[in-house]
Amino acid sequence: MIGLRQKLEEHARDLGFDAVGVASASAPWPAEARLEEFLREGRHGDMDWMAQQRRGHPQALWPEAKSAILVGQSYAPGDDALALLDRKSEGIVSAYAARRDYHDVVKGKLKNLAQWLARESGEEVKVFVDTAPLMEKPLAQRAGLGWQGKHTNLVSRAHGSWLFLGAILSAAEIEADTEEADHCGTCRACLDVCPTAAFPAPYQLDARRCLAYLSIESKTQIPRVFRAAMGNRVFGCDDCLAACPWNKFAQDAREQRMAMRDDLRLAPLAEFAALDDAAFRTRFAGTPVKRTGRDRFVRNVLCAIGNSGDAALAHAAEARLGDNSPLVRGMAVWTLSRLLDAEAFARLKSAHAASENDAGVLEEWG
Repeated sequence: MIGLRQKLEEHARDLGFDAVGVASASAPWPAEARLEEFLREGRHGDMDWMAQQRRGHPQALWPEAKSAILVGQSYAPGDDALALLDRKSEGIVSAYAARRDYHDVVKGKLKNLAQWLARESGEEVKVFVDTAPLMEKPLAQRAGLGWQGKHTNLVSRAHGSWLFLGAILSAAEIEADTEEADHCGTCRACLDVCPTAAFPAPYQLDARRCLAYLSIESKTQIPRVFRAAMGNRVFGCDDCLAACPWNKFAQDAREQRMAMRDDLRLAPLAEFAALDDAAFRTRFAGTPVKRTGRDRFVRNVLCAIGNSGDAALAHAAEARLGDNSPLVRGMAVWTLSRLLDAEAFARLKSAHAASENDAGVLEEWG
């Protein structure tokens, strides 16, 4: 008779998951101490939700949990994320976000797997896809899906750095897999490629310097010191993931419901900058980009226009000087200061600064 562990893997594969493993949900682990250090150093920035006490251990979230089933869904892009940085008049959306929201697709399949497991084991289950205080990456390493690389993301020998993760906690005691060993060796490609030196040391991340954090999570203006480094990234950053040599083993993602959309991955910056709220919602409906909101997205787009060096794009920034959002207006000012000569910028300042009522925007005018 086929055991529960083997049937679990077979069912997960039948559902289309690319990787599956099991870890103990009750054993002690060092992840909690690493999280506490991360929080103590303030490296989480504005992400206060990371400080939830239940995040430290799976049983702090659900005391009855005995096993954690981790699944992985590949989202390996078919393009070269680093090469796209040279297309300065076009904006890049991170590979994970230029498609249907993985939360929806992965969670739907994971619920199916969890219901099957509950029936087979007779024990209660709970499903998590990046929306609860559960540290999936350390669990995925324990379950043998990969290891946390020097960029702190999971790396798989079969899928590189491109895996969406989902987790099921079960009250059933299921045979655990062997924890994956670290295979980074002396490589530091992910650390060296980071344009903002967001890694204080290997296996440590300071989110406050991370372009993904600054463009997605941060609700305030992008600090001036990081704006040039944004390049033409308008949502997220794939650099440290794309630089990983293990990606050479990754095959293009096969989940068709999350196929990359070319019109979202890369588009003219002027086109993105012209989006009002309704057009933004329509264009990015059902994708992770929508959750960040139009104002922060257009803020990022204007920053990219300022980095383009293309004076022909100044009109796209000038059109945003009267925007309802101070974030957008402020970045439009900075963008124009980069693209216009001093005389033209002074004329705009004379026409607009006197009526500005936001201190942050006035600071951008100087």
